[in-house]
Amino acid sequence: MAEIDVIPAVVESDWEALDQKVALVAPFVPWVHINISDGSIGASETFADVTKLTELTKKYPHVSFEAHLLVANPDKYVRSLADGGFTRIIAHIESNDPRLFLDVAKYDEVEVGIALDGATEIDQVEPFLEEVDFVVVMTAEVGASGGTFLPEAVEKIKLIRQNYPDLPIEAVGGITDANVKAVKDAGATRIVATDYIFKHVQNVEEAIETLKNS
Repeated sequence: MAEIDVIPAVVESDWEALDQKVALVAPFVPWVHINISDGSIGASETFADVTKLTELTKKYPHVSFEAHLLVANPDKYVRSLADGGFTRIIAHIESNDPRLFLDVAKYDEVEVGIALDGATEIDQVEPFLEEVDFVVVMTAEVGASGGTFLPEAVEKIKLIRQNYPDLPIEAVGGITDANVKAVKDAGATRIVATDYIFKHVQNVEEAIETLKNS
């Protein structure tokens, strides 16, 4: 089985709260996942000042950052994020023009991911899977952190793994120690978690290790 990465996801509308969460997990992980949402995909909005967000790459130089763009027009964010040091950028298949996003992103030295929400069928994303560096399967509906885990997402991960054996698969949403094994057994190679990690504020390292080893 491929090595499993556990990536904390920060979902905050306030800069200070966002920075505090990054500081909390930065000593223990190589990657941090930042949600950038303007309310156009999913109801919630997060801190979306890209210029400010790119300060994270200088403040935490030993951490790599990926941006999860929950926005209708993700192509508009690519250059600023790439220039600011983000090294993975994710857009949603549900965005206005995922093809334009990929066309813009290929000119920057970033890993490019495409995400599909819980209600979206695999056939919507399949035409893009040969072109991206990784795929993101939402294991909870897009929205605020703490969403309900969707068991049917496990089947999506299995199907993608069967058809694309070497493609990294990132599972995002509702993941806990109770369901992480099913997600990993299905073929996910990256586990992105928010609530499960940050509810253990006194011992985030242990929470991360639990997800990695369950």
